[in-house]
Amino acid sequence: MSLRDQLMSDLKTAMKAGESARVTTIRMITAKLKDVEIAGRAKGAEGLSDEEGVSALRGMIKSRVESATMYRDAGRPELADKEEAEIAVIRAYLPPEMDDASLAGAVQAAVAESGATSIKEMGKVMAVLKGRFGAGLDMARASAAVKALLG
Repeated sequence: MSLRDQLMSDLKTAMKAGESARVTTIRMITAKLKDVEIAGRAKGAEGLSDEEGVSALRGMIKSRVESATMYRDAGRPELADKEEAEIAVIRAYLPPEMDDASLAGAVQAAVAESGATSIKEMGKVMAVLKGRFGAGLDMARASAAVKALLG
């Protein structure tokens, strides 16, 4: 089942169950994916690839994490809780993340493959990781692991 089909199925289920917050979040996800698809058409792309969809979802999570942090700092926990609830719904549509041990192994393999020896060559390692895992890898976590290994 494609991501879009899964979203539509879950939207119907949430609507029948009366879960208004989940319905709203799923509609936001479908709107974002539609925007990405339309932007891709302007570049000549046909449809929405899984990698583009995952990347869009990760971007949505990143912005909501930042918003939740700002809301907590501003003393608005109810808004932060809303953002965190949206994050939980969005994460359900992402592929499972690598655990720390798998990530460390992948980073070590990428460092060995690229021949990087210093932090200045971090870009080479990140390129190998992006080529191997694409959008399925959380690049922020990978970047921190590469920095720890090379730095």
